[in-house]
This record gives sequence, structure tokens and C-alpha cells, in this order.
Amino acid sequence: MYRENQLLPLSALQHYLFCPRQCALIHVEQLWAENQFTAEGRVLHDRAHDGPDESRPDIRTTRGMPVRSLALGLSGQCDVVEFHADGAVFPVEFKRGKPKKDDSDRVQLCAQALCLEEMLVKDIPQGALYYGKNKRHHPVPFDSRLRQLTASTAQALHHMIASGHTPHAEREKKCDSCSLLELCMPNALRFQRGASAWFHRQLAMNSDK
Repeated sequence: MYRENQLLPLSALQHYLFCPRQCALIHVEQLWAENQFTAEGRVLHDRAHDGPDESRPDIRTTRGMPVRSLALGLSGQCDVVEFHADGAVFPVEFKRGKPKKDDSDRVQLCAQALCLEEMLVKDIPQGALYYGKNKRHHPVPFDSRLRQLTASTAQALHHMIASGHTPHAEREKKCDSCSLLELCMPNALRFQRGASAWFHRQLAMNSDK
């Protein structure tokens, strides 16, 4: 169990799965920069959080609900949590783009569900991701695989931040969409490693002569 002062932000899970180096730059080195994608995402989340709570005969909708898990060592806010008349609890996370191929968004939503389960002492079998690109809800079942991945990601996140270590940069296609691209400088680091390797090769060749 973690203590309250050891809790890390839920959003860091998504950062970690997208790129551990990006996660470390934000949460270890305290760096941040915004681009079009992060600005659009922030506006969407603000709308989801700041809207009024709603009550209908069968569903009560709560926005910006604070949650935390001492088991996972995480805290944050749920964009939307639906409390159904039959007792079901259904978290909904809002994203600006479109569904991703990786599990980063699903892990972030699952972590919210695990926080809610711990706080409410209640099973939460599924939730949904809402993507602004296609304006659709995508159901997410919280199966054993996703729960295990969420727990292991939280553990890896705590280990990385406790170590204070920022992983080396590796240039990938996804770097183009990262707001921290200019701070991360993967191209420069790759050039430095290439130049260093060339220099050591030249030393080795000259020493053999």
C-alpha cells in the first residue's frame, strides 16, 4: 500500500505507455510544452470536467470526480462517472483524437475504474472511451488482462519516477505528434550517438595500424 503523499497522477500511465521518456520528462524533470493536440485535448477535458452534474430517472452523471487508489499509488479525476439505478458504476474518459492501437487509453480508464472499486468497494466490469474524432463511445471491458497490465504499468511508473532516471531518446514516427519533441531532441541525440560510434570506430582502426 502507498501513502497519500506517494500518489502519482493517473494521466502518467498514458504518458508512460505512449513513451517512457516523455513520461519522465514530464513527471521527473517537470518539463511541459503544448501543441495543437494537447490544447485540443485540454479543451475537451475541461468541457467534460466543468459541465454540470445531471440526474435522470435511471442515471446520475457526475463530472470531474476525484479518485485515488492506495493499492496502485494513483490519484486523479474521472471525466464522467455514471451511477445507474441498478447499482452499476460506469466511468467514461474523453479523448480528442481517434481510438489508438495500443492500450494506453484503456489502461488510463481501467485505472480510474480500479480507483472507484477501491473507494466504493464495488465491482466495475466496464466503462467507455469517448473520442472527439468520431464522436462515439467505445465500450471497454475491464478484463483480467487489462487489469494486470494497468497494475504492472503503475508499478513500472513508480519505479521509474523513484529512480529519477530519464530513458534515452529513440526517434520514432510517433515523435512527430509529441508536444515535447523540441525538448526531447531525439534527432540530436541519435546524431550524437552516431558521431560517437564513428569516432570510436576510427580510433579502433587507427590502433590496428
